[in-house]
Amino acid sequence: MPKKLAKRFNCPTEFALDVLGGKWKTVLLCYLKERPCRYRELRLLVPRLSDKVLTERLRELTEKGLVMRRKEDGHASVVTYSLTPKGQTLRKLLSELYAWGEEHATAFGVEVGEPLKRLGVRR
Repeated sequence: MPKKLAKRFNCPTEFALDVLGGKWKTVLLCYLKERPCRYRELRLLVPRLSDKVLTERLRELTEKGLVMRRKEDGHASVVTYSLTPKGQTLRKLLSELYAWGEEHATAFGVEVGEPLKRLGVRR
């Protein structure tokens, strides 16, 4: 059962982080910002994410109205995930988060991969 949102938040940032919070949600949204993805593609893009958690996060994002789950015509077992119009409103924020991570990783002494290249996205 998904976590219910509080009825009142102290500030808008608190609300935004409550909706987007939880490990992997923002990462999944970043990939779906680029193009719709099948479950298997998302699984390959985030190899440290278990099937159980991936399923849970996609369900939570769908229930919050940020992601749409669609079965492909003629292929009941093939499911594609994409951003809803509400999810599309996060595009700029998600791009900025990705860019910030690219720019500042070295200063934090970490390496980051380039998973969007696997989706054929050129930055």
